[in-house]
Amino acid sequence: MAQIDLRQVYFHCSSSREVRVDQFGAVVSSLAEARDRAACVVRSLIMEESAEDWRDWVVRVSDDFDDEIIEIPFSSVLGKPH
Repeated sequence: MAQIDLRQVYFHCSSSREVRVDQFGAVVSSLAEARDRAACVVRSLIMEESAEDWRDWVVRVSDDFDDEIIEIPFSSVLGKPH
């Protein structure tokens, strides 16, 4: 039986004007799961009714020590504007 490395990660979102700190985080078992959850965070924010231009935002996934694990630009989830 393979051992699963569970870890608490946080999804902090920021732009050049604002920072949204994730106080709760989530437990993930892999980098792939952290990346998938980060993409879900992006999609949930861009689905909110808002006049916010999300293209310069990023989500930074960090661990309990606030060490950054991955960074995902919102634009990678949004795609290119037409």
